[in-house]
Amino acid sequence: MNNTRSTFKASLSAQESARTEFYQENVKTPGDGLKAMITVYKAALLNGDDGIASEIENRIIILENEKNRLEKQVLELSAEITSGKEKYIRLQADFDNFRKRSEKERLTTRSDAQGEVIESLLPMVDSFERAKQQVKPETEKEKKIDTSYQGIYKQFVEIMRSLQVAVVPTVGKPFDPSLHEAIAREESLEFKEGIIIQEFRRGFLLGGRLLRPAMVKVSSGPGSKKATAVADNKSSGQPTAVGDDQ
Repeated sequence: MNNTRSTFKASLSAQESARTEFYQENVKTPGDGLKAMITVYKAALLNGDDGIASEIENRIIILENEKNRLEKQVLELSAEITSGKEKYIRLQADFDNFRKRSEKERLTTRSDAQGEVIESLLPMVDSFERAKQQVKPETEKEKKIDTSYQGIYKQFVEIMRSLQVAVVPTVGKPFDPSLHEAIAREESLEFKEGIIIQEFRRGFLLGGRLLRPAMVKVSSGPGSKKATAVADNKSSGQPTAVGDDQ
C-alpha cells in the first residue's frame, strides 16, 4: 500500500515537473515572443495551473513596464536629438549671419576707405578739367607739354574707372536732388522744366554710393522766352508752331 502511494506521488511529481519545465521553456525570456507566452498562458488556465498563470501574468506586467520604460527613453532620446538638431540649426544660422555681417562690414570699411581716398583726389580732377578748358597751347613746345599733361590725366581717369568710379550724368537729364546740386535756374526753349542745361562741376559715384553731387543749372521752362519767340514770329509774319500758344 505504501509502495503504491509512493509510486503515485512520484508520478504526479514527475508530471508536474514536466509541465513546469514546458511552461518555463516556452516563456523563459521575453525574446521568445508574446504569442508563445499567450499560448502557454491559455494552456495553464485550461489545466488549472494558477502558479504558472500567475507567473506568466507577472512576466507580462514586467514586459509591459519594460516596454513603457523603453518607450519613455526613446521619447527622451528623440527629444534630445530634436533639441540638438534645433541648436545646431540655430548655431549654423547665427554663424552664417555673423559671416555675412562680417563680410558686409569688411566691404563697407573698404568702400569707405576707397571713398575717402578718391574724394581727396577729386579737386585734382577739377584742376585737370579747368586746365583742359582754359589752356590753349600755341607753340609746338606747349602742345607737347599739353599732350603729356592730358596723357597723365587719361591714366588717372582709367584708374578711377577701375575702382568703379563713375561720373554723374547731367546735361539733358532730369534734375535729381539725390545726385545733383542746383545752383542756378534759367529759362530755356530747348529744355523742358526740370531738365539740366549746364554742368558747373562734375559729380562722382563709387559703385552705388554718391561721392560728390554735380553742380548744375536747371531749366525753368520756356517762360518769357516763349512769349518773346511768339511775338517775334508774329511780327515777322512767320506762322506760330502748333502747340506754342498752349
